[in-house]
Amino acid sequence: MSTGVIIVLIVIVAVVVIGAAVLLNLRGRMSFGGGRDLKKRFGPEYERTVARHDGDAQAAERELAERVERHGGLKEQPLEPAVREQYATRWAAAQERFVDSPREALTEADRLLAELAGSRGFPDGEQYEEQLAALSVHHADHVHGYRRVHRLAHARVTADGDGRADTEEMRQALIEARALFEDLAETKQLQRS
Repeated sequence: MSTGVIIVLIVIVAVVVIGAAVLLNLRGRMSFGGGRDLKKRFGPEYERTVARHDGDAQAAERELAERVERHGGLKEQPLEPAVREQYATRWAAAQERFVDSPREALTEADRLLAELAGSRGFPDGEQYEEQLAALSVHHADHVHGYRRVHRLAHARVTADGDGRADTEEMRQALIEARALFEDLAETKQLQRS
């Protein structure tokens, strides 16, 4: 073989290898949803994650893609009608309790959301961060309400009252968390029927 043919073969092999590497890179990004797809899938959760990474969209996208890889295949378990009704009754009781005992109502709502998510097949409530990550993959638009309720329910209250959330903040958190409750308890579908 002549030197020219060898050079042409080397160039062709190099182009093929580089092309394959580029395709694998693009395919990997697409399997994780890519930036635009992640932004669409996660909505406000995407923006919160970017903010938590100090504006580093690539770091946020890596985290969100990892969540999708870990929890994207999770299949939510259906609720039996009697179980759904029990959860709905407990949620209504927590909301009613809010008037007299806002902190206790918030604590009950936090516990109830953790239990309900566990009943639907999400990681156990004892693993809050893991449960929240899984919920963010499947209920990204409503997971922030649970995050707020959990934070406020577990806020340490000092003797002078520092760290104590005001009643309005707790009320807003409970209202925001209700959307996740309705999604998990499938009560919106029932109301439309």
